[in-house]
Amino acid sequence: MSTAGNGCRQAFMRALLEEAMRDPSIFVVTSDARGSASLDDFAAALPGQFVEVGIAEQDAVGIGAGLAHSGKRVFVAGPASFYSARAVEQVKNDAAYADLDVKIVGVSGGVSYGALGATHHALHDLALYRSIPNMAVIVPSDAAQAGMAARDLAKRRGPAYIRMGRSPVPDSYAPGEARFEFGKANLLADGKDCAIIACGETLHYAMGAVHALGERGIRCSLLDVPTIKPLDEAAILGAARRCGAVVTVEESYAFGGLGGAVAELLSQRTPTPMRILGFPDSYLPAGSSEELFAHCGLDSAGIERKVLEFLRGLGRA
Repeated sequence: MSTAGNGCRQAFMRALLEEAMRDPSIFVVTSDARGSASLDDFAAALPGQFVEVGIAEQDAVGIGAGLAHSGKRVFVAGPASFYSARAVEQVKNDAAYADLDVKIVGVSGGVSYGALGATHHALHDLALYRSIPNMAVIVPSDAAQAGMAARDLAKRRGPAYIRMGRSPVPDSYAPGEARFEFGKANLLADGKDCAIIACGETLHYAMGAVHALGERGIRCSLLDVPTIKPLDEAAILGAARRCGAVVTVEESYAFGGLGGAVAELLSQRTPTPMRILGFPDSYLPAGSSEELFAHCGLDSAGIERKVLEFLRGLGRA
């Protein structure tokens, strides 16, 4: 894993701008979030394809739905904490119910706004948007994958929720090797002792844990799942059958998100011992993203420790 850091939101918006310069039907709507969503370049280059509504997330989604009804391909961008709370009714009824081409781009998701406290954390968004019919749910792991997701979504019809963080994250893929295929998981390590399934910016922590576990002689598979909905069922079932033990890791509450999706699948198709690693069912204290990951045992050391405890409980470590 490269230690170079790049921002997912910046990469996503750079790629989207390039697509929009070729396709005048692509519009971006935002709610006083040019800076947060890295939209200054888009607004300057394509003012006729950019709509600023001020601090009014419900209006942003409604306007986006109206544009989509007029044949536009719309990306509504702003902080994930607001687009997974105050604007949910508009997303559900105006965009998803009508199956419109409206993508909700939630930036600074998870605990990116950690220092601002629980009101600005977005840890329920994956569970929420998974439960809305017609909505795809996408969580890029690094900047390269975020740019690829933007290009894919600029051509793909239908509603979707895309969640990214705020700060630069280490590159999960070597230069030129990033992969994003809608609805597909990527196998990054192929061990037989445990399948670790991660999404988004937790992937680099999971990669560190896989490396540390390997030094202990525990060989883990690692699946990157950038598309939580639709889920790559074949890849997950295959990993579960090969390893016989599954651990999921996500920057989300430990219910309803990636872990919930995997548990729903395995319980019905291939019952497998499983542990879900995510944030606890409580409002978190204020702190940096890194501090909160460590506090909740979701950094590399914490993941390594929890996987070891899980496998020892199964008599496998």
